Amino acid sequence: MAFELEGFDLTRFVNETLAEDLGRGLPGGGRDVTSESVIPADAGFAGVMDTRDAIHVAGLPIAEAFFRALDPDMTVEILVEEGASVPANTDLMRFEGNARAMLTAERSALNTVQHLSGIATMVARYVRAMDNPGCTLLDTRKTIPGLRQLEKYAVRMGGGSNHRMGLWDAAMIKDNHVLVAGSVAEAVQRAVAAGVQEIICEVDRIDQIEPALQAGATRLLLDNMGPAVLREAVALVAGRVPTEASGGIDLDTIHAKAATGVDYVSVGRLTQSAPAADIGLDFTPL
Repeated sequence: MAFELEGFDLTRFVNETLAEDLGRGLPGGGRDVTSESVIPADAGFAGVMDTRDAIHVAGLPIAEAFFRALDPDMTVEILVEEGASVPANTDLMRFEGNARAMLTAERSALNTVQHLSGIATMVARYVRAMDNPGCTLLDTRKTIPGLRQLEKYAVRMGGGSNHRMGLWDAAMIKDNHVLVAGSVAEAVQRAVAAGVQEIICEVDRIDQIEPALQAGATRLLLDNMGPAVLREAVALVAGRVPTEASGGIDLDTIHAKAATGVDYVSVGRLTQSAPAADIGLDFTPL
């Protein structure tokens, strides 16, 4: 299964991950000591990757790439689609090939699928808890360094959407920017003067809303506001720009905050705190 993701180099990711595990470039490194010493070079394995929990699936084509990097002739069959919701004990992929290659690639492949499926599964829980088709669930930049493209991909596989991809694609004016600029209005005006097209302005008080709008903000991030204050803020904005609720949002609070009329709810823990999915690999000698 081909895997293409804008801004992500799959071959580089696979090679660098395997190099880290194999210790390439280190004294005595560049090999899987255990497999080389225990497993005959021509031994073959059949393998099955399955999930022990109900999950939303993400990352199987990347797992395939790990195995094929070490055994290009390996037979791989991906059994479920990316983003699919599957029950516990579902087989996700099957493969046959060189036993050493499978054992060497196993942890890198599993780590990736467990992490990405864990994110997708948590996102799906938040979407269900939000229970509001008129409101979009967003991630944040709280991602593991080097894994942002993959983690934000996993968010999409779980039914969420992506906020900014980085510091380059939108301005987000927060309290520290305001502190230096002197006011919300001044900070927004500076971004407008610089020619920035998308200007997201964080406000944590009702009295900041109108100055931000008058200055040219294109979205308001309503930070750490309870449902009653969010409703008041949405009414004041009156549809002039999209509104986003953020801060202190979890599975217990997301429904009430989404029901206030905001267009978006952003949750950092989707990528920051998602537990790994319980996925395993079982091998059979050929």
